[in-house]
Amino acid sequence: MTSSGTYTFSLSNSEGILAAFERIGMDPSELKQRHFMTARRELNLLNGEWSNKQVNLWEVTLSSIALVSGTATYTLPASVVMVLDAYYSTNQGTSTQTDLFMNPMSRDEYAGYPQKQTPGQPTMYWFSRQITPTLTIYPVYNLSTTNYINYYACTQIQDANLPSGSTPDIPFLWYDAMVAGMSHRLARVFKPELEDKRKVDAKEAWETAASQNIENTNLTITPNLGSYYR
Repeated sequence: MTSSGTYTFSLSNSEGILAAFERIGMDPSELKQRHFMTARRELNLLNGEWSNKQVNLWEVTLSSIALVSGTATYTLPASVVMVLDAYYSTNQGTSTQTDLFMNPMSRDEYAGYPQKQTPGQPTMYWFSRQITPTLTIYPVYNLSTTNYINYYACTQIQDANLPSGSTPDIPFLWYDAMVAGMSHRLARVFKPELEDKRKVDAKEAWETAASQNIENTNLTITPNLGSYYR
């Protein structure tokens, strides 16, 4: 016998929900509309839980902000959960593009700047985690040409829907964690006597998937030697 030679298995949201119900001993034939309404809600709540457990590498996106002279604060998409890195780019898209890494700062650090409208090349940014998030730069860009800030952001997992074979916004390696997480959540509602067991399963499946949700690179720590001297 030979293996399939394919890598196309895809789990729809509906299939995942049926698998979760089966793990708590509920046969698909006994499920009614209210079961699926609850399951859809719980699946989206599970996505919210995972969106809090960053970094989800498959949800990291690279976006650009076109800088406007004299403007310090820029609105980001509501789906942005966290900004990981940002860099200031000149001559973007050309052979002479130059990227300069920017350092993050906290709200308190930004509040401590006495002259927040100081013009110059942006070197710092403050990510404000509001319902509509914003990115504030310092110093404030003041050129007539258009340059950019590029930023890597963690975004929330897309909404989960059931009709038309809609699939979860997660990679293959996370399918089992999704089903295990759903079985735990559904046990809370329909089979509370199984909640503790399904919680253990969900925790184990999430930890297994999360252990591979990393960048397999060396860690280099470089002290800021300049700060050691006066």
